Amino acid sequence: MNIQLDTTRVMNKPIFIVGSPRSGTSILTWCLGQHSNILVQEESDWLGRFALDVEAAYQSGTHRGERSQLGSLGVQRPEFFNCFGDAINNLILQHRYERRRIALEEAMATPASDLRLPAFQTERSDSDPKGRWVDGTPEYSFYICGLRKLFPGAVFIHLLRDVKSVVRSMLKFKQTGGPALVENEQQAYDYWLRTVRACFKAERAYGSRVVYRMLYCDLVGDSARTLRLLLDFLQEPYEPACLEPLQHRINSSNVPPDFTPVDPQTGQEVEARQLEAELMNDRTPVSPSGAIAAELEAEFEKRVHHNQNVNKYHRRALRKIAALEKQLEQLRCESPGRLKPWQRWMHRRQHLCKSVRSERISPQE
Repeated sequence: MNIQLDTTRVMNKPIFIVGSPRSGTSILTWCLGQHSNILVQEESDWLGRFALDVEAAYQSGTHRGERSQLGSLGVQRPEFFNCFGDAINNLILQHRYERRRIALEEAMATPASDLRLPAFQTERSDSDPKGRWVDGTPEYSFYICGLRKLFPGAVFIHLLRDVKSVVRSMLKFKQTGGPALVENEQQAYDYWLRTVRACFKAERAYGSRVVYRMLYCDLVGDSARTLRLLLDFLQEPYEPACLEPLQHRINSSNVPPDFTPVDPQTGQEVEARQLEAELMNDRTPVSPSGAIAAELEAEFEKRVHHNQNVNKYHRRALRKIAALEKQLEQLRCESPGRLKPWQRWMHRRQHLCKSVRSERISPQE
């Protein structure tokens, strides 16, 4: 069921919970979702990549200046992005009742679902305004620049958890039936480093008024005060219902107290612990930096360019492979007993195939 929005109560100021996976992003998303003005969302995954596609579309529509459609209309980049951002915002808020219906059906179909608990509700009253929404997709740590283009009024909550706990949780998560996040301890430290560095860089680029750093230990250790401060930052009144999800464990890796990773100390671990200490001990508000924001813009543009050209790179690599296979076949026919040259060609072919696979993966910020 769709509803007509009361535009006097709706704002295009979504909230994104970012940070490393296994840092408590899910529980914080549900905490904020209990607020009367904040609509909880499932992890969306697509908005970051969509921002890259919107930029690519704008470049395509303006690349010939006044001889291009968007160029001839005088459509500016912020206006183009805002049209899509506003449409997404309205679409989400218009479907709040549909969201509630689906959540209730899921809860009733799964007796053990957390959604059956009173602490986890998409809305507590039909009179709740729900004028904004919260999304807890950890991967958006790498897409903050693009998301700000779609939603200039968005804010980002960087939930920072100690790296040791995150690594332990990542390594055990697959055993709970969830997808494998990492294969080993080194990958876990690297994942934490990449996401936390991306969030910290965005904080330095846009300032603490846009990217709010919040410690997981404060959320679980001094919950009421921490959520009060967070809601003050969001310019929303404090509501005790936001505390209720913290009484339950959801999406847990169930890490045994005696679980200790067995990999030797890695370079990533040393770097991660240094960054963790820096961010947890220094809570001084950060002012925005135009220079760092320009770096994020350049990285965003680089990813757009990569996405635009990845198919061309793929086709080029396939042509190289086909040519090498043809030469290999000729070599085998001309010199069937010469094994070493054949081995060299096979090695080169495998290297090219590996390059093709890597080129089809978009680089992260």
